[in-house]
Parts: sequence; structure tokens; C-alpha cells
Amino acid sequence: MAVGARTRTYMIAGPEPEWWYRDLISCLQATVGSVLARAGVDPLSVLGAGWQFRHLPGDVRSEEFYYPCPPGGGLGAAVAPHHDLRARWWQPADEDDVWREVREALAGDRLVIAAVDNYHLPFRPAYGDVHAAHLVLIYGLDETRGVVHVSDAMPPAFRGVVPIGAFLRSWGSANPTDVQDAFFSDSRIGRRSLDVSLGSPPAPLTPELLGGFLRSDNEGFTTATPARTGLPGYDQFAAELLDRCRAGDAGALRELYPFGWGMQAQASLHGELLRRCGRRWDDPALAGAGRAVESVAHAWTGLRFTGAHGLGDPRAIAPDIAHHATVLRGAYARAIDAVGLVAARL
Repeated sequence: MAVGARTRTYMIAGPEPEWWYRDLISCLQATVGSVLARAGVDPLSVLGAGWQFRHLPGDVRSEEFYYPCPPGGGLGAAVAPHHDLRARWWQPADEDDVWREVREALAGDRLVIAAVDNYHLPFRPAYGDVHAAHLVLIYGLDETRGVVHVSDAMPPAFRGVVPIGAFLRSWGSANPTDVQDAFFSDSRIGRRSLDVSLGSPPAPLTPELLGGFLRSDNEGFTTATPARTGLPGYDQFAAELLDRCRAGDAGALRELYPFGWGMQAQASLHGELLRRCGRRWDDPALAGAGRAVESVAHAWTGLRFTGAHGLGDPRAIAPDIAHHATVLRGAYARAIDAVGLVAARL
């Protein structure tokens, strides 16, 4: 072999990832949760520790995995504000060898989170029918057999092989506009992948540590800032959403569905963590605060789905949007009060 010639590894396959799934989360939390579980970390203790509201006007993208990131901060800081979670998007550096970074990650026992278009994946219900941006895990690559080992915890859950050709079409898809999915199509995939890791192992969760998290979160909810954050930020978001609906702007409803999913998922996970801690620490008030936060997550369902069904006539749906936005606002206020009372004594 000539000096400097590249040696290719044709087959790298690690253990099957753990499926990590909750009913109200998206593929973003599911894939990051599986990566954390592979690292020996409880995903809920990281992804459920923080709870925030943040809306960035003009930032929402038509992807299932959209999440608003703080200015100057990355995706890791957004989904896990109290932990050193690092998340970096990347694309293959060499178009003649698009699998190079994947091989390197798998050889280091690291899962690869890949953006895909469901239209090209044989195991997705949308296969050959609907274009939609999604995230899956790559845990193996066999270039001799021509398959990629893929795991997807989102229903219908799948672990197995996908032909390399099909995966490349999905990973490199233009994800064109699809009238059947107004919320997750029209967003180029571009062979994007997400590298996720913990910079430092999380400390054991204690009442004192959780209390600090809760006090920080509550301050964020109750303090007015120039950005659309906390309860004042929600009020701005809801008022603008209603104004745009009354003006017949369907774009407001197209943005509501992916944006709201991130806020819903975080509230769901935070509420579950508080309930779990309340049960373990024999603290009924903490468990009750968790249920209050979970009510926020469920209230997002009414707003998001009403917007989805009203996409064709935003003006007609405006009264229902106003109703669900008010219900959600009340759920936020009650949950913030409940968490604040618990945080004051932890």
C-alpha cells in the first residue's frame, strides 16, 4: 500500500441504543435522551431540569427538531440550561467521502444524530408519501453490505438497517414544500448531523440543587426583559399570534406548531422530573408542582392543534386561538406560582 493511502473501515456497528421516548416530546429530545443514556446519564435529570419560555420572532424553522436558542448560546444550553450539554451541528467536510465523520464517531462509540427526510425512509409511515424533517440515530455502518444501522424511538419505533442509497437520499434531501405537511417540509436537510456530549458529568440531584434550578427558572419567568422570555414574553407571543390570525396570516399558524412543540416538550419533561423527585423525597407539594407544570404541556396541545386545523382560514379560527392561548396562560401562571412556593423552601 502506498504511503499515505487511506484505509477504509467497511463495517462499524455498536450496541443498539436505548429508545428514550415520552408522548409529548419530539425527535430532538428523544435522540438527545438516547445519547445521554448511552453515556450512562439519566436523560430526564438533564433534559427535565430546566423550564423556560423563549420565542425568537423570525427564527422558527419548519423542522420537527426546531428549538429556540438563547442569543450567544447553543442548542445544548437551550434544552438543558442547568447542565454542560454541548450540541454542535455539522455537515460532511468531504463530498467524496460523506461517511468519514460518521465512521470516526462510531469508532469512538459515539452515536450520530442525523437530520433526515421521512419521505425516503422505508420504516417511517410517511415513506414515499410526505416530506418532513426528522432526526434519527445512526449506530452502525456497513459499507460492504450497503446498509446503515438506524434507531428511531418516535412511533412507530424502529431499530434496524436501512439501505445506504435510501439513507443518503433522506440525509441529503431538499425536503421540498409538501402540501400534506405544512409544518416540517420546505426545510433543506443538507446532510446535517448533530454532535451531542456532556462537558462534565452532572452532579447528583439533591433537593438543594433542584431548588437552585427552580429559583433560577422562576426568576426567568417573572422578570421582564427586552427578549421574549418568561411570562411577559409569552404575553407578547400570544398577542402577536392573535393579531396575525385576525389579519389572515397563515404563516403564524405554520410557525406555531413547530415552535410550540419545543415549549411543550420541555414543560412535559420538567413536570415529570418534579413529580418523580416529589415521590422519591416524600414531598407532595413538589409532586403537585410537577403536575401543574405538566398541565402547561397539555395546554399547549389545544393551542398547537387548533392552529394546525385552522391553517386554511386563520381569521375564522382566531376566537379559538384566543381561547386556547388564555387557557395556556392560566396554566403557566398557576404552575409558576406552585413551583415558586416549592423553590422557596428547598
